[in-house]
Amino acid sequence: MNYDLRAYELKDFLSELIKIPSVNPDGDPGTALENTGEKKIAIALGEVLQNIGAEVQYDEVERDRPNIIAKFPGSENKPQILLAPHLDTVGVGGMSIDPFGGTQEGGKIYGRGASDTKGTAAAMIWALYRMGLQKIKNLNVGVTFVGFMGEETGQPGSRHFARKYKGQYDFALVGEPTGNNIVCRHKGTLWLILEVLGKSAHGATPEKGKNAISKMSELVILLETQFKKDLSAKAFHNEYLDYPTINIGMITGGTRTNIVPEHCKIEIDLRLTPELKTTEALKKIKSFLKQNGFTDTKISTKLSCEPLNTEETNSYVETLKSLPNSPKVIGAPWFCDAAVLSSEGDIPAVAGGPGHIDQAHTADEWIKEKDLESGADFYQNFLISAGL
Repeated sequence: MNYDLRAYELKDFLSELIKIPSVNPDGDPGTALENTGEKKIAIALGEVLQNIGAEVQYDEVERDRPNIIAKFPGSENKPQILLAPHLDTVGVGGMSIDPFGGTQEGGKIYGRGASDTKGTAAAMIWALYRMGLQKIKNLNVGVTFVGFMGEETGQPGSRHFARKYKGQYDFALVGEPTGNNIVCRHKGTLWLILEVLGKSAHGATPEKGKNAISKMSELVILLETQFKKDLSAKAFHNEYLDYPTINIGMITGGTRTNIVPEHCKIEIDLRLTPELKTTEALKKIKSFLKQNGFTDTKISTKLSCEPLNTEETNSYVETLKSLPNSPKVIGAPWFCDAAVLSSEGDIPAVAGGPGHIDQAHTADEWIKEKDLESGADFYQNFLISAGL
């Protein structure tokens, strides 16, 4: 890869990024080792950003899995703006195209990460490149680009950054494919593992045991009916996000056909509105279990991310809304690093960028060339307007 962007058009730059595999190893453990991790793409982006004039550091969060932080000179004693896509992608199993080909055809660029979120990273960096170091230095805001590792599974990159740089940035624009609209609110998530215990016995004499799967079946029905209804309470409704939801995504139990199962587990995915935060949701489900006689049910948290709830009256959100093409404030049912920066780093954050979430994680992931170009304009116009 040539680290001098003068050698490329924007679409070619994105193709080069797609050719650098950065599959999240935690989310897709079957992927070949050489195709996992964020180190290679972090180094490539670092070289590009250094050529533009940024001071680059690699902050290793896990072994060979760094965040890249590129701070532009002239940022001292100014409000601090963060541009923040993520470096990792989901896995490539079942893809109908070469996941790392970066093929260009019919006005589209194809490959894993084209939409989520190498496309936003390319557009952000292209905006910085077009502006040039001197214009960036002359802005009345300081600019830092950070590429997070690990967003697709657990968000360790943004959590690490939020703890380390808590309160040190005034605003973050997180790169996600939103059609260049502004996600001020998105749902949070709480992934829980519930385990019901029974008593094993020979399958020929089931009356001597306690069937954990049967017991869990009762709980599943209650969760799908009564608890789901509880989530539809008016107090939990959000104008942009509707109501919280529950999905029972996995169930495991038993050891053999002829043994009464002594344990059964389910994994549930709660998607939460700002009106029902993770701690409150956990208390609610514990209370629900107790009220319905499941007092011995074990409960553990697999993943937790707070909802995003950034006010539209934030001055930088107002700047985004005033840009050409009038970006809209929208809500999103998914979650991203913006909520981590906001809830754990005291950094007001929104998500926005080119492409559409419907193309993320797909078998033939792509982004339109014209959308990529409009994304670079979106980011450049924001920096110029915010820095006046």
